[in-house]
Amino acid sequence: MLHVDPIFAATSGAVATTLADGGGSLPPFTVARVFTEARLDNWLGLALVLAAGLYLYGVYRLRLRGDRWPAVRTICFLGPGLGGIAAVTLSGLGAYDTTLLSVHMVQHMVLSMVAPIFLALGAPITLALRTLPVRPRKRLLAVVHSRVARVYSFPLVAFAIFVVNPFALYFTDLYGYTLEHGWAHELVHAHFIATGCVFFWPLLGLDPLPGRWPYPARALLMVLSVPFHTVLGLTIMQSTTLLGGDWYPSLRLSWSDPWNDQVVAGGVLWAGGEFVSVTMLAVLVVQWIKQSEREARRLDRELDRQEARERAAEASA
Repeated sequence: MLHVDPIFAATSGAVATTLADGGGSLPPFTVARVFTEARLDNWLGLALVLAAGLYLYGVYRLRLRGDRWPAVRTICFLGPGLGGIAAVTLSGLGAYDTTLLSVHMVQHMVLSMVAPIFLALGAPITLALRTLPVRPRKRLLAVVHSRVARVYSFPLVAFAIFVVNPFALYFTDLYGYTLEHGWAHELVHAHFIATGCVFFWPLLGLDPLPGRWPYPARALLMVLSVPFHTVLGLTIMQSTTLLGGDWYPSLRLSWSDPWNDQVVAGGVLWAGGEFVSVTMLAVLVVQWIKQSEREARRLDRELDRQEARERAAEASA
């Protein structure tokens, strides 16, 4: 049974109560609080439940008519995909995301890199195209192949958005604004997810997207993305100003030093970004190898059919 302390239940986030109380009543962040401070009271929780329900209904529809849907896709979409989003927004991590910059950076990594990758590997668009009636399916195809989708899914555009957005967020007054306004902070969460999907879906996704690059070009772009979080993390670690301005010092937390926490936050981006990027590069290479094997088998079958036609022509002659 989930337990929510009164300090969190009274507000949409722990920080609002802390500021009202002068900062002294906020308990220290511990691993145990990741589980005990879980919240199911925001729009994102409802959206996750709805998305999971629609996906499972689509799988059920396929199986009902005798079609097969790979279980690994369902696991990717519901587990690290939707589950990853829930783990960093509805748990105690979400309760402390405006209190500790390091916690926010864990959210950043999961929402912008981990979860979008597994959502893409779940192939929800393909599932929808195989289960929707004719008219909704045509509408979905029109959206997927629209000019807007083509622009945003173009790998160079997606790469630019993925790289520029965090610098624009953290090194301007925008981040401080999101800390002071709950709705803006929730919007940043959605923005992280959308940015990650726009970048990773054309690179690793299994859905039929327009203008998808060949695997060598995708691998090159993935390699170029590896240093990005290293640069961002080191910049944050070496910064002589606190992200969010006076927000974190104003909390007056006796158990956390904002400067040390900012160094930890930068380290999270540095180490986590490199690990995820290199891992996903390996996934891309595996996909490339499997695609090459499928193409080789297709060519072998075509050659076999051609030889059979030639033998039949010789026999009839």
